[in-house]
This record gives sequence, C-alpha cells and structure tokens, in this order.
Amino acid sequence: MAIAPHKAGVGLDRLDFDNRFVGGLPGDPSTDNHSRQVLGACFSRVTPMKMPAPKLVAASAEVGALLDLGAEDLAGERFLQVFAGNEQLAGMAPYAACYGGHQFGNWAGQLGDGRAISLGEVVNRSDERWELQLKGAGPTPYSRGSDGRAVLRSSIREFLCSEAMHHLGVPTTRALSLITTGDHVVRDMFYDGRAAPEPGAVLCRVAPSFIRFGNFQLFAARGETDVLRKLVDFTITRDFPELGAPSRDVYVAWLAEVARRTAEMIVHWMRVGFVHGVMNTDNMSVLGLTIDYGPYGWLDDYDPDWTPNTTDAQGRRYRFGNQPRIAYWNLVQLANALVPLIGEPGPLEEALGTYPRTFEALQNQMFADKLGLSELRPEDGDLVEELFQVLTVVETDMTLFYRRLAQLPTQAAAGKQLGAADFVEHFASARYETGAPAAEAGKAIADWAGRYVARVQEDAVSDPPRRARMNAVNPKYVLRNYLAQVAIDAAEAGDPSKVRELLDVVRKPYDEQPGRDSYADKRPEWARSRPGCSTLSCSS
Repeated sequence: MAIAPHKAGVGLDRLDFDNRFVGGLPGDPSTDNHSRQVLGACFSRVTPMKMPAPKLVAASAEVGALLDLGAEDLAGERFLQVFAGNEQLAGMAPYAACYGGHQFGNWAGQLGDGRAISLGEVVNRSDERWELQLKGAGPTPYSRGSDGRAVLRSSIREFLCSEAMHHLGVPTTRALSLITTGDHVVRDMFYDGRAAPEPGAVLCRVAPSFIRFGNFQLFAARGETDVLRKLVDFTITRDFPELGAPSRDVYVAWLAEVARRTAEMIVHWMRVGFVHGVMNTDNMSVLGLTIDYGPYGWLDDYDPDWTPNTTDAQGRRYRFGNQPRIAYWNLVQLANALVPLIGEPGPLEEALGTYPRTFEALQNQMFADKLGLSELRPEDGDLVEELFQVLTVVETDMTLFYRRLAQLPTQAAAGKQLGAADFVEHFASARYETGAPAAEAGKAIADWAGRYVARVQEDAVSDPPRRARMNAVNPKYVLRNYLAQVAIDAAEAGDPSKVRELLDVVRKPYDEQPGRDSYADKRPEWARSRPGCSTLSCSS
C-alpha cells in the first residue's frame, strides 16, 4: 500500500506509554471478561482477541506522524499485528471504560466500551497525549451479550469520516488504521431478521481522550460520588490544566468550558452539513470532539428534518436542524451529574449559559463567512432565513449551492447587470430537479440572489477576495454517503483502492483537485433510497 512519505518515526517499540487513566482512577478488581454490571470502577482490564488473518486496508500518515511513526512503521508487519490486536507493545495497558448515558432521551444505565478497547496513552515528542483505541477487537464486560466485533462497512465509514472531518476543520477524533481480520461477523444491518455474515475489521481511532458525558452520569446515577469526584478531578487535572486545581469553582468553570467547546463543534457540524445521527450522551466528548461515527450522514439536498438513522426515523430526535438543541439538552444532563459535587444547581445553570452565547456568536460568524460578508448584521437575519427557504423551494444540494454562490458575479461586468433568469440559471447545477423550476420557485431564487448581490455590494469587497473567503469555509468535497458506499462495495469485493483514493480526496476538501470533480458530484439518483446511501442503522 502506498503511504505518503513522512520523516522517519521513532518506531513502534519506542512509543512512550504513560497510561494515566488506568494509573490514576479506580479499576474493576475482576478480570473476568463476561457481560456484567461493573460497580465502583472507571474501567475494566481486557485483552483484544486474536484475529486470524489481518490485512491492512488503509492507514493515515498524518495520524501516524502524531505518534512519531513514519511510513515505514505503518507499512510493516509489526504494525499490522499490533493494531489488529494480535500483539501488544511494551507499556500498553488495554482496558474498556465504564460509562452510562441517555439514549434517544431515555436513561439507559450502564453502557461502557462494548466493542472498544483502549491500548494505552502515548506521549509523543511534542509532549502531546494520544489515546489509542481499537474498535472491533472483541468482547468486554460492557458488550451486553454482543461479540464486541465490527464489520468492514461501518469501519470504513468511521475511518474515512474521522479524517474527512479533521481536514474540514471540525473537532474530531482521528483514525490511524483500518485492518480486515480475515474472518466474518454476522450482523442484521436493519434489525429486520435478515442477519448475514460480513467481513470483520478492526479500526484504530486516536484522541487525546475518549471521556464522555456518560462517564460522569453513571457514577452520579449510582450515587458513587467518591468515584465521580475522582473522575472529575482527574479529567480537569489531565485534560484541562489551564483551569487550575480542582475545586468547587473549577468544577463550574469546567462545565462552562465543555459547553463552549460543544457549541464550537456543533457550529462546525452545521457549517458543513454533517448529521451525527445518534447524539446520545454517551456519544458526547467532554473535549468537544466529534466521537463515535455510527449512522452519520451528510446533507445532499438541504433538509433540516433529515436524519440518516433508521432507529430515529419516527421521532427524528437527532435530525440535522435539531442538533444545536440536543447538544444543549445533553449538556444539561452532564450538569445534573455534577450537582452532587456542587451541592446546588444554580452555579451550573449559569455555566450552561455559555453554550447559547457561544453558539449564537459563532453561528453568526459562520454565516458571515459562508456568505462572504464582512459581518452578519442584525438586519441580515432575514437574508439567512430566506436562504433556507430558497434551498428548499427546489431540491437543492447544500454543498454545491455555496460553491456556486461564491462564483456569483456581484459587480456589474462590462455594463451588464444580471437579471432574474441569469440568477436562476447560475444555480442550476446545484439543483436535483432537471429543467427550469416553476415560476414561483424561480422568482424566489432570483429575488434572494438579487438581495444577496446588493448586500455584498454594501461591503465594497471585490469578487476574488470574497470568493476565496467563502471557498475556505464552504467545502467542495464532503464525504457523501454514496461515495463511502461505493468504496465499501469495492473493499468488500477485495479492492481497497477506492478507500485509499477517497481518503486522499477528503484530505483537501476546499481545494480544486483536477481530475477528481466526480467526487464533488451531486448524489446520483440510484443512491436516493439505497441502504448505506440514504438510510443507515446503528448496526456495526
């Protein structure tokens, strides 16, 4: 497999593990690896299962570099065996974390790492901490009767999306490697009684920490206040040292910082058209990172009510337009978990106010950037709201629309002023419907575009710098569901090349990439209702 060259790394055997999580927090005294309730402990020691015939599908050179690993390290047999779970390096201390959470708004009790096993925490030469976690490496005490495995299709989706989101500038966990296991895993993709064997895979994902809202919720719900305090103190000391030594006031400041980071993450989701699909509290990182890529999706045609998750098809709790509200709801649940440490809710309620303030400010800046405006004035609110209507009056691709908007001439050229028909035609390539739109729809498009041009002219900024600014925040390439499915189909047939090429495309989402325009195409009609392209489940 070809991997972009990097400077020589330190080598696998020289990775520096310090494993502060297992060294500083109470662990499960039992080593029995069977599904059970684990009390008074933040983690359980586990060992990844052996995989019969691992084979590397793809690796991220950029993530390897974070670990001081070079191309020769990622391409070696030792790397393959270690990150398939078959071997352990000196200093590794594998474990699965214990946590709970709200799922679709209902308290679910203990959940935990059911198919994720953290190998340990590496400190690189820049003194950065990176936790290495295998997903699909076998059962843990939190597997709830399942096998702890993962299939290739879901592993490809998480591998590619982790890296795509990073290069889009969205806070996210990363992905180091994707390895097939040489065996099959039985899964019922849509829970409809049609279980079938699928190729197994192991993904290595990487983050400074995988601690979630649900880690704290579980101990609060159980009344294990001593463990809760230890976990909060540990998290602040290790991951938020700038806040100072843990104390009652620092607990409140920490919640405010988590709220700030969460708001920043959600604004980025909305900017690029990402739908997480399963925003349960156990899938919310306290670092404000996008975590747990399951039934996610990307908006093709703009639809604020769309969710890719079949489990959420009725209530659409986690639909695109509801993500900002759900993030706040989840933060409230985290705040509730901290009440035993604070003694009263008032200070925590004040800290939660950080979220709406941060979200509003960042959202305003986001829309100003997406529209190429110097700032979003109060009176521009109507322009934004009317844009949402224009995007839905005719089925319109959100990603392509903003790229076409950047190309819209806003200064009269050679004495020619654009008319209504010109505006409608300009956005034709972003519409899914062929032919001219109905008269009413065409008028709405032309009227909005005319108002937009007038507003841009008030800023007195020429088109080239406006276009550059817009194209820096409005991607040309996103990981459209159908693109991932095409790569999955090829990989399941034994050809991983499309996974690798798609990984290369998403590394430069804002750039023109000659010869790769097909990766920026609208969703094809065949993908409109195909499983994996329009509908997904939590099955992996």
